[in-house]
Amino acid sequence: MIISTLVTECSEHTDAAKLPYYNTADFSPLFLSSSEEINKKVKHVIPAFSFTDQNGNNITDKEIDGKIHIANFIFTSCISICPVMTRHLKLIQSKYYNNPGVVMLSFSVTPWIDDVRRLKKFAVQHEITSQNWHLLTGNKSQIYTLARKSYFAEEYLGFTKDSTQFLHTEHIILVDKNKRIRGIYNGTLELEVQQLSADIRQLLKE
Repeated sequence: MIISTLVTECSEHTDAAKLPYYNTADFSPLFLSSSEEINKKVKHVIPAFSFTDQNGNNITDKEIDGKIHIANFIFTSCISICPVMTRHLKLIQSKYYNNPGVVMLSFSVTPWIDDVRRLKKFAVQHEITSQNWHLLTGNKSQIYTLARKSYFAEEYLGFTKDSTQFLHTEHIILVDKNKRIRGIYNGTLELEVQQLSADIRQLLKE
């Protein structure tokens, strides 16, 4: 499975070198060192967006400017992978609770149901208390396009589905301070979320 392979690659390079860059939906890793090489070869970045979080605040791409962030995709009525991912992401919340340089974005894939009130209730139920963890709702098409064409949330399927097909993925995407993708993880596996935590720490050193 692609996730396990990527985590293995990341764990092998975390201490020895910088994390790879991911420029395409097939998640082929690019190990680059110089700024000139990075700017030349890595063109894909997370674009502008605007959504509303569980506190009714407007959250845009400006929120992640110059910060490391992670993104995942959930819905509040999910009874399978979403509660597991959320529980595991509380490890990240705990580790980086007081670090304003680390932002967590959980986009609802049923935004027509998950309004601010429901997201707030979900946050309370799951003890999401960090000011830097935003549960986001907004336009469905915009969320699905962002998930598939910007975060590549469904791996190879990223460019083959449109916003009429339901999005349901266990993936967590790691993005650096320059809005470039640096890792993908299976959020249902605690070991991979622990690796995510280690990789965030690595990015904070860059």
